[in-house]
Amino acid sequence: MQPENLQKNWLREFYQVVHTHKPHFMALHCQEFGGKNYEASMSHVDKFVKELLSSDAMKEYNRARVYLDENYKSQEHFTALGSFYFLHESLKNIYQFDFKAKKYRKVAGKEIYSDTLESTPMLEKEKFPQDYFPECKWSRKGFIRTRWCIADCAFDLVNIHLFHDASNLVAWETSPSVYSGIRHKALGYVLDRIIDQRFEKVSYFVFGDFNFRLDSKSVVETLCTKATMQTVRAADTNEVVKLIFRESDNDRKVMLQLEKKLFDYFNQEVFRDNNGTALLEFDKELSVFKDRLYELDISFPPSYPYSEDARQGEQYMNTRCPAWCDRILMSPSAKELVLRSESEEKVVTYDHIGPNVCMGDHKPVFLAFRIMPGAGKPHARVHKCCVVQ
Repeated sequence: MQPENLQKNWLREFYQVVHTHKPHFMALHCQEFGGKNYEASMSHVDKFVKELLSSDAMKEYNRARVYLDENYKSQEHFTALGSFYFLHESLKNIYQFDFKAKKYRKVAGKEIYSDTLESTPMLEKEKFPQDYFPECKWSRKGFIRTRWCIADCAFDLVNIHLFHDASNLVAWETSPSVYSGIRHKALGYVLDRIIDQRFEKVSYFVFGDFNFRLDSKSVVETLCTKATMQTVRAADTNEVVKLIFRESDNDRKVMLQLEKKLFDYFNQEVFRDNNGTALLEFDKELSVFKDRLYELDISFPPSYPYSEDARQGEQYMNTRCPAWCDRILMSPSAKELVLRSESEEKVVTYDHIGPNVCMGDHKPVFLAFRIMPGAGKPHARVHKCCVVQ
């Protein structure tokens, strides 16, 4: 699909969510901004940013902060993360934290920061060390953190991109997979970093592409319960290059073919039926952090890997097992903020964007809720928030 058409679709669906929920404060976190051919895609990135900041749909958002990591020549620092924050004109007292001066500054006007974010005191940015994922010669994985305060309610927003599964065959070998262990280590590093002793502890929301995958071994065993497995090896190295699972009877029909970058299951409906909820039991990577991170119940289908064909907005590609890669997670105290509003007004929504439209290989996920600033104070004004991954 052409980037121009994809961008048009994406923004139309995004604006629809903005129109429906009318948030006062909105955070949009993007990963792999500009895609893998970063240098060639920069003009599309610029168009996207200009469109967002000047569009009619966003005209009531009179203040904005945009942080784009565009310094693709720096192997040491480049994360390809993009963080956007929009403030509605009705929102009066909003401050952003200066990590260098260790104090809050009032937010006014629209500002874009790009290229070298390392020198911007209004955020913290880190790229994971190379030894976290030695298989990948040049990884762009890391995180960007900002801190905000709306009428006495302070919170961190962390844009995150964790490591992917490099090979379906390697992921299938062990349960949990070796890649799951790498993500566990990286996410643990981020959580330790944002609650260390350097700054006052506040509630935090971590959202982005966690690359969480279903437990591959368990999924394959369940999908192919009555199948027999054939192993195909490379003639020269004897390395396993393909697994073929066939039904024991029924003319030995092929159920699943597995290669490094192929996950071809004969019935995609299993990932869409009832939003794929039957497969949530195999979504186990968050369980390690159950005391540190909370998530609302998932009621949308796996967010990745969707076809990039404009005519197949609901179709998955057969490169990976569909999974809930894109998530919005929160600290225990952030959960209290969100659920307090839920108990009072039933206004919390956790869903995906563009269910029937091609949005790229990931469907964006959003969380809309209200927070009571100065929680617990009488007559506190209610503010609507929307965070989009």
